[in-house]
Amino acid sequence: MKQTIRKISVLQPKKLFVFLLALMVTVSCNEEEPMAEAEQVVAADDIITTLESWDQEVSDVEPAEKGSTEGRRRFFRIPTFFTLVKALIKTDLLGTVIRNELTVFAPTDRAFARLGIYPWNVGSVPNLEEILLYHVLGGEVRARDLENGFTPTLNGASVEVEVHGGIRINDSDVILADIHALNGIIHVINRVLIPPTDNLVETAISFNPDEFNSLVGAVVQAGLAETLANDGPFTVFAPTDEAFANLGIDPASLTVEQLQSVLLYHVVPGRVFSDDLFNGAVGTLNGDIIIDADNLTIDDLGSDVDANLIPGLLNVQATNGVIHVIDKVLIPADLL
Repeated sequence: MKQTIRKISVLQPKKLFVFLLALMVTVSCNEEEPMAEAEQVVAADDIITTLESWDQEVSDVEPAEKGSTEGRRRFFRIPTFFTLVKALIKTDLLGTVIRNELTVFAPTDRAFARLGIYPWNVGSVPNLEEILLYHVLGGEVRARDLENGFTPTLNGASVEVEVHGGIRINDSDVILADIHALNGIIHVINRVLIPPTDNLVETAISFNPDEFNSLVGAVVQAGLAETLANDGPFTVFAPTDEAFANLGIDPASLTVEQLQSVLLYHVVPGRVFSDDLFNGAVGTLNGDIIIDADNLTIDDLGSDVDANLIPGLLNVQATNGVIHVIDKVLIPADLL
């Protein structure tokens, strides 16, 4: 179930990183030292309903009482960000965070701990900088601005946003939204977001179950493996092994030029996600294809049968692009 989100506003401090540090210091009190003043972060009365709705983060919340007179108020510890800040220090990203206007999806210490990551070992995490940049959007993006679909991060890859009774980023829930600093916005999340680590060719090779043996073999035969592995970004409409079998043509019987013509007809420059598709002509590296975005089909001009984009196998991200699986090999006009 989506988490209930309550927006809170922090007017100070001036820098996003300074805010994170202040947040850690203020809320990382022990049981004997609850928050001194509610206004330093947020009055507990304003976030109680949010805290009580956290079914997976509830152990992060430690109730404490201050005073014993009438009008006594309760204060709560909210999640801390020691691991995140240490990671920013280790990767020398503090300058990026401090100097630029950004939106950060901030995993809590508990979110990192789920992966066995703590302040003392976060520096040894492989691809740490890429992981951190996958949590950052350029500019200020408030909760109300987020829409269903894919949003590019500073990593280059995109996160998938789902807005329906709450906000979900990939497999993580936003548990506090719209924490303001003068140079950015923080949305607190309860899972660490993991970006793609394989390029397009590696992603095709590792696809499970094996679906692209014929495609990968053809890419290697055509001399395009290095381009698709290192250049881009590209969007690849990837025919399955069954699609190649149904073609009735052995790719090995084609010349390198013919094979390149076929393969490049399946490659679109840039990252084009399924929600970016539109009805009409889309330019590939070898001419236009005609897409019916309403029915998720591609017009195979050399056949009466269209190619179908396979639901559930769309938007497969790689470090340098996106793969959409299709059930037919497209033949360009120059080979008809």
